[in-house]
Amino acid sequence: MQIIHFFDPATWTLTYLVYDNDTKDAVVIDPVLDFDAKAVDVTDTSVHQVAAKVEELGLHVHYIIDTHAHADHMSGQDALKALVGGKTAIGEQISAVQDVFKGIFNFGDDFATDGSQWDELVSDGVPMKAGSLTIEPIHSPGHTPACFAFKIRDAVFTGDVLFMPDFGTGRCDFPGGSAEDLYDSVQRVYALPDATRVFVGHDYQPGGRELKFETTVGESKVSNKHLKATDSKEDFVTFRTERDATLRPPALIFQSLQVNAQAGVLPDPDTNGLRYLKMPMGVFA
Repeated sequence: MQIIHFFDPATWTLTYLVYDNDTKDAVVIDPVLDFDAKAVDVTDTSVHQVAAKVEELGLHVHYIIDTHAHADHMSGQDALKALVGGKTAIGEQISAVQDVFKGIFNFGDDFATDGSQWDELVSDGVPMKAGSLTIEPIHSPGHTPACFAFKIRDAVFTGDVLFMPDFGTGRCDFPGGSAEDLYDSVQRVYALPDATRVFVGHDYQPGGRELKFETTVGESKVSNKHLKATDSKEDFVTFRTERDATLRPPALIFQSLQVNAQAGVLPDPDTNGLRYLKMPMGVFA
């Protein structure tokens, strides 16, 4: 199994192209749709980079997976599907996220909150077949209710649940987040064999160090600065709650979530031909 990473420095996001070199079966995890906040414009440079590699290697993409509804970048699921095919997928608990943001953005009655915008909804422990690749979904709430980690052979892709050891874990202060749940979710990852490779969803390069995106379960259990295997749930919940209280919302949270709650589909053009993004005021005051 081969893993190619793509790094978006604007949002510190890692996208992964995972494939079997013998069969050419592939999946893509957490693609990015580029958004220029100052120009209020979307481009598809990042998804074209992934698509170009898929074409170069002659791969068959079975799934385009989001580990969760991202609050810091727009999802490239819909744009990438148009280029390479495959099914879009996300955790079945996405309906809980849609319920919250339907209210915040005042979406109309025709906005479905059943996850039907995706081709497939993922269930905990129910394998997904991508040709010769078997994807094992691990429900890992805490950052959001719909977060999943995905284990493929000897690798697990943790999204915003677990980062590199020198950065720690994801925040839990978004609607539906829970430090208690995140602790339990990390324990599920830590229950995997120590040699399991961990591929993180973001790398914020603390201290200006070089990009790092791969660690192991064993290294994380010993060295993760927020949650080691020996840390108690009570201590972690206290730490995470106090730390999250000091954090500001992601800069693109509103731009991202009204798109990501619809599988990366942009708003329909208005009667003048322009698309509009809503910016609700006072939600995080």
